[in-house]
Amino acid sequence: MSIVSAIVLFAIIWFMTFFVALPIRVRTQGDEGKIEPGTHSGAPEVHNLKKKALISTAVALVIWAVVVTIILSGMISVRDLDWFNRMGPEG
Repeated sequence: MSIVSAIVLFAIIWFMTFFVALPIRVRTQGDEGKIEPGTHSGAPEVHNLKKKALISTAVALVIWAVVVTIILSGMISVRDLDWFNRMGPEG
């Protein structure tokens, strides 16, 4: 695995964990009872983006380390995912 592949893998894992964390504990304007004119009542009032980004980074680092360890150790290879034998016989 090259360094670029590792960075791209981390970015993908980070965004996945960040998008999972975004809706957690969001306080909307409707929940707070202070709806700004021209906005939807479901618009976030308190979103804690910095905290969610830090938590997503920590979780993504752990997941990334596990995935990189599995890839580099060879426990799972591309041939293991070839369920329809399209890669041909091993050379």
